[in-house]
Amino acid sequence: MGTGTSIVVFAVGAVLRFAVTATATGFNIHTVGVILMIVGAVGFVVSMAFWGTRSGGGGWAVFPSRVRRTTTSSGGATSPSGTLVTRVDDEVA
Repeated sequence: MGTGTSIVVFAVGAVLRFAVTATATGFNIHTVGVILMIVGAVGFVVSMAFWGTRSGGGGWAVFPSRVRRTTTSSGGATSPSGTLVTRVDDEVA
């Protein structure tokens, strides 16, 4: 569920909870509204948490630790492929 969909689901739930005064037999419209508001809020939080991990995203990432590979011509600890491998934990995408 994307950010926009989450906001729409939350808004529909808020309308059902606070603006609808009709009654129905068999289920409570206000309870359905609360459930939709919860689903919309959870979907929004999850989509924001994983937004930073998508390509081209920006913002903060759920898993901020990254591995930086740079080529080296002399010295240093290198991997078998000839690249210097360093772990960067303080970098945010």
